Amino acid sequence: METEVQAIDRSLLDCSAEEVAVKWLQATDLPKEVYLHLAYYIPKIYSRGPNPAPQREDMLAQHILLGPMEWYLCGEDPAFGFPKLEQANKPSHLCGRVFKVGEPTYSCRDCAVDPTCVLCMECFLGSIHREHRYRMTTSGGGGFCDCGDTEAWKEGPYCQKHELSSAETAEEEVINIIDLDVSPGCEVLTGSYILILYLEKSDTYYCMLFNDEVHTYEQVIYTLQKAVNCTQKEAIGFATTVDRDGRRSVRYGDFQYCDQAKSRNTSRQTKPLKVQVMHSSIVAHQSFGLKLLTWLGNIIGYSDGLRRILCQVGLQEGPDGENSSLVDKLMLSDSKLWKGARSVYHQLFMSSLLMDLKYKKLFAIRFARNYRQLQRDFMEDDHERAVSVTALSVQLFTVPTLARMLITEENLMTTIIKTFMDHLRHRDIQGRFQFERYTALQAFKFRRVQSLILDLKYVLITKPTDWSNDLRQKFLEGFDAFLELLKCMQGMDPITRQVGQHIEMEPEWEAAFTLQMKLTHVISMMQDWCALDEKVLIEAYKKCLTVLMQCHSGFTDGEQPIVLSICGHSVETIRYCVSQEKVSIHLPVSRLLAGRNKLSFKNISKNESNTCIPPLLIEHPLRCLVLCAQVHAGMWRRNGFSLVNQIYYYHNVKCRREMFDKDIIMLQTGLSMMDPNHFLMIMLSRFDLYQIFSTPDYGKRFNTENTNKVLLYLRFSPGMGQVNATDEIKREIIHQLSIRPMAHSELVKALPENENKETGMESVIEAVACFKKPGLTGRGLYELKPECTKDFNLYFYHFSRAEYWEHFKILPPLSPLFASLINILQSDVMLCIMGTILQWAVEHNGYAWSESMLQRVCLRHSNFCMYCGRNIHFSVLICTCGSRDKDKAERKRKAEIARLRREKIMAQMSEMQRHFIDENKELFQQTLEELATSTSRALDNRVTEQRQVVTCILCQEEQEVKVDSRAMVLAAFVQRSTVLSKNRNKVIQDPEKYDPLFMHPELSCGTHTGSCGHIMHAHCWQRYFDAVQAKEQRRQQRLRVHTSYDVENGEFLCPLCECLSNTVIPLLPPPRGLFNRSVSNKTSVFFFYLRNLYSESIKEMLTTFGTAIYKVGLKVHPNEEDLRVPIMCWGSCAYTIQTIEQILTDENKPLFGNLPCRQVRSNTLVPNEKNENLPCILDIDMFHLLVSLVLSFPAIYCQDFSGVSLGTGDLHIFHLVTMAHIVQILLTSSTGNVSLFSSVMVYCWHLWRSIKAGIMPFLRCSALFFHYLNGVPVPSEIQVTGASQFEHLCSYLSLPNNLICLFQENSKIMNTYARESNKLIDLPDDYSCLINQASNFLCPKSGGDKSRAPTLCLVCGTMLCSQSYCCQTELEGEDVGACTAHTYACGSGVGIFLRVRECQVLFLAGKTKGCFYAPPYLDDYGETDQGLRRGNPLHLCKERFKKIQKLWQQHSITEEIGHAQEANQTLVGIDWQHL
Repeated sequence: METEVQAIDRSLLDCSAEEVAVKWLQATDLPKEVYLHLAYYIPKIYSRGPNPAPQREDMLAQHILLGPMEWYLCGEDPAFGFPKLEQANKPSHLCGRVFKVGEPTYSCRDCAVDPTCVLCMECFLGSIHREHRYRMTTSGGGGFCDCGDTEAWKEGPYCQKHELSSAETAEEEVINIIDLDVSPGCEVLTGSYILILYLEKSDTYYCMLFNDEVHTYEQVIYTLQKAVNCTQKEAIGFATTVDRDGRRSVRYGDFQYCDQAKSRNTSRQTKPLKVQVMHSSIVAHQSFGLKLLTWLGNIIGYSDGLRRILCQVGLQEGPDGENSSLVDKLMLSDSKLWKGARSVYHQLFMSSLLMDLKYKKLFAIRFARNYRQLQRDFMEDDHERAVSVTALSVQLFTVPTLARMLITEENLMTTIIKTFMDHLRHRDIQGRFQFERYTALQAFKFRRVQSLILDLKYVLITKPTDWSNDLRQKFLEGFDAFLELLKCMQGMDPITRQVGQHIEMEPEWEAAFTLQMKLTHVISMMQDWCALDEKVLIEAYKKCLTVLMQCHSGFTDGEQPIVLSICGHSVETIRYCVSQEKVSIHLPVSRLLAGRNKLSFKNISKNESNTCIPPLLIEHPLRCLVLCAQVHAGMWRRNGFSLVNQIYYYHNVKCRREMFDKDIIMLQTGLSMMDPNHFLMIMLSRFDLYQIFSTPDYGKRFNTENTNKVLLYLRFSPGMGQVNATDEIKREIIHQLSIRPMAHSELVKALPENENKETGMESVIEAVACFKKPGLTGRGLYELKPECTKDFNLYFYHFSRAEYWEHFKILPPLSPLFASLINILQSDVMLCIMGTILQWAVEHNGYAWSESMLQRVCLRHSNFCMYCGRNIHFSVLICTCGSRDKDKAERKRKAEIARLRREKIMAQMSEMQRHFIDENKELFQQTLEELATSTSRALDNRVTEQRQVVTCILCQEEQEVKVDSRAMVLAAFVQRSTVLSKNRNKVIQDPEKYDPLFMHPELSCGTHTGSCGHIMHAHCWQRYFDAVQAKEQRRQQRLRVHTSYDVENGEFLCPLCECLSNTVIPLLPPPRGLFNRSVSNKTSVFFFYLRNLYSESIKEMLTTFGTAIYKVGLKVHPNEEDLRVPIMCWGSCAYTIQTIEQILTDENKPLFGNLPCRQVRSNTLVPNEKNENLPCILDIDMFHLLVSLVLSFPAIYCQDFSGVSLGTGDLHIFHLVTMAHIVQILLTSSTGNVSLFSSVMVYCWHLWRSIKAGIMPFLRCSALFFHYLNGVPVPSEIQVTGASQFEHLCSYLSLPNNLICLFQENSKIMNTYARESNKLIDLPDDYSCLINQASNFLCPKSGGDKSRAPTLCLVCGTMLCSQSYCCQTELEGEDVGACTAHTYACGSGVGIFLRVRECQVLFLAGKTKGCFYAPPYLDDYGETDQGLRRGNPLHLCKERFKKIQKLWQQHSITEEIGHAQEANQTLVGIDWQHL
């Protein structure tokens, strides 16, 4: 078979591209010759078997298929022809860089016309926008850079690279030359799109699996294993390719063989996978079609003329008439293509058609004409919008000239709105949208149809400056269609108050509010467009008012007219009770009319005064406000949470601008156009309060909750006064910061955004607030300036009920149009209401009023006085004060009675206590004597001997630490570590045969022991641990979930601080006194003494601790009899001390301070075995050797403590190891060029300085070790940092100050000692550099595909492809993700990663533990941006990065994960091993 393939390849390679091109030039029927050539060779190149060979196929396709086309186009060798074209080319001033997935993009908030205008990183860094306010995001792929597009930027459209030169060349002449050279090849380019129709008969087929957005990875993998009989690894490979490219062949053979796999594709739970059996020739031509489209994209890069010719060919109508061009055919076939094909031709469109305004305009016309069909296809498609041709709308509709041209010529607004309404056909009998009984398929389509609202927003996002008659006409036609849409929303989802019993099933409400929120900005932009032209404004108002009257149809059937009368004023209205009739919160037509700032009533009110009926304007907004008041009063509780949620969003910042605020404006508009007495009576009727104020004594039988709502909503909104947008946003900020200091992101969320996602906060925030920078934790906060507190209003209309506090603000003056609003404060009905409330207040037994009501009345009165310039006093207030005095005296009398009763009870308790003490006098006397005795003994012992008394955290019993008492233990955690490693690639090949006696100086992998310091009795801990184990065993297997600790591996949480632990450390007294005794020098005598020195409890805990270190350090099963157990203990002791010393050095702290660990020692003996293969002196870490020798030496010789800090034996060992370490330093020194005239003394000085620097870490570690081993007090000189620390350390360790004097002729010494501290990698200051680096990262196992979740290891700097099946590897018999596998290679199971596209730090420990941590990158407001949602520029915070580094150096990553998982149980359920 291999010989046959080689023969075929040889025959294919014999084909000459030049000869084929010459043959085509001489052909009379060029298309036929090209088709025959391609039809013959394409199946031979691409239909070669079940497993594709991309490199071989690309090589043959370039040589046989594309090579002749390049020769034909150039007329010569392409190696010379294309450079000539490129040299003569005048490139476009547009950048046009097509963004990769995850590539950073930048949008200038000051200069961009809309948020969709973005720059690539290179253009941004070379533009003026770098110094402006900008937003940084990551691209989802599919867009391109707008640098050079003058319509996209208010200023600075060009970067330094694409800036137009002053000397423009003759562009037309160059294009004509290229046109002459390339025009004969247009037929080849045209014919290449239909090659797929020309097939060669063969008997081979592919079973092709296609991508969809319905099935998960697991479902696809399981189905493939069942249908194709492949392994899990093969199924994962198939699924990964399908997800990346959109399709993958899973079988190759005859039709029956492939159809058999297709028939097995069944599932009871989900719909079948999308599978087709395809002829191999079809697949071959499709593969070449992709290759050809990619080739075309590369070819047009050589010449702008080639690009224009390709545009002409693609847009040229075919013989079939309309929609017969290549561009039309590709667009209309989009939903039939797979993911990879779509991406290729979309990028070709962007690099050709969208790079020139002329062809962009022609393409936009074709796109608009096919818009309805494209959207219908998208609704039936199973791919996301990002890979649909409909996503190109953002590139066309956001161009101002194109948008207005499409509105005028193609009536685009009407097309979009009607297409939207075509897909929402579920209506009630009144023609309103109904979402209550939506099926899953209808809900899916509703989510998709929302993209049309986004297209409408793109069209309207740029306002016109000049209006033509055609633009007015087409806009008003679109406005009519928009009103039809709002008419279908007016009154949708009506609700009726539930009485009797609670509602059984919550109604659907989210869809209607989603639609409302999506249309919020569109409604605002419609109002902005209307406000720009007076003719459009008047016509739009008439249309809106007409539709509103149609919606109301006068009044609803069944509503009876009534007449209301108060204080001699009468008004005719209808009888309507909100608590009994249907009411809807959705009133978009009324609110569109209420856009006072956009649809000004100034000119309209003069012409339409007869048509506009004020009661009609206020009726439905008033009902909506009454509904909110009644819900707050608890009258609608039986309607469930659906209504509560609707009221919440009604007032929420996302909806309130177009809902709550517009209802207030509509009420005030109606009030300004009618008698205020009539308005108040209608309002009282709707609130069901008319009878209270019109009938004497009726209020005494009324619940006061609704009375509080009488004046609640009659407040002035910011838009009604003489204030501008800046004043409005300033007022919002003041009232938000009056509640509490807030972070920038919190303020942004609390403020409404415009269509450009701007709040306007930055323009006023400095004037009203001070910014407080964050520390190592938390966020930066804005605090309100003291001088702005005077502007606070307790009754600010955006406050909730819980936020009414502090001060009251004087309202701004009203605008002239609404000046009549003030008349409501002096109307007869208002005075009647205020008088009634005051009358209730003075009545002695009045209960229908509250202090809040009285306060509101007084405030209304003060407002009236302020506006009218009067100073009126209510005499009734005097009576109120008198009544208040009587109530105050009554309360004082009751308080005195309560005080006397409390004193009587306390006296009785004191008498009972005294009686109890008298009866038990002897017991109390005995207790006092015992306390006195224990105190005197403690004082005596403090003088003679320092005792160590500790308290058990479990039983709270105190105990002295002695060798013969019960064991006291510390909760501890043992873990493998590479924090000090200089060679992480070195791993233990065979742990069972590994000899840990000598640690290499590279410290490739050590064993670290840490403790939280909480002490327990050994038996208390054993009971606690047994209880934890029993609890896990009792839990049923199916109910077990991952916890922050693994009981099977001996893990538990400290009972006090809940730190993760996996062993205990026995607490021992300082060993200095244990050996300072007169015992025999015979070894047997010493062994007998040592064996009986500790109690059985302590021996057991020592064994437990040693076995835990042995098991974790070597990753083997526990074995108490293994001779390597003591060696591993000594190695862990040495490694832990080295870690502590390194941390203290890095932080420039004194050697003996608050140490983050406790010293450990073991009583196990050194194994007596011969080792013939001794290592080189350079391959031994001397401090590990020192610890092992010192701790094993007592087993050989009983020491005599005659030294200051060391025993005699220890001193000799220490001197010996110190000299060996000096030899290491000298042997690893390197000498440079020696000057003949240099002084010998200079050499000696340099040598001595190098030795001191190299040996200092060793001396510091030794001082820590011997201090905690022998308990010798530390001199005060060592407890501080200073230049003379070396001499003090030598004195403390009984070393001479002059360690060595060598006279070697060296002028420079490069020393590997002292060992440099390991640190995390250096990160760039600008986070966009990391995003750009990640966007260029290719998945190492997906054939050059971009990684979806690039993750950076902060320990070694390796970029990994995380959270994907493609890069999963097998580790200890289990498939794990790239990050989990990397932790075992880089950090011995512990890893720190930065998820670049999420801007999130990831901590991993083992396979089942992990958590997310705040990144070290902050924006200018001191906040992180996890998920890159806000888009503010991010810069490295060095303090926070040092905090992460400190967690790593202190081996606290595992502890941090444990605390995070205990605090957030959702982290426990994440499959961390797949990351």
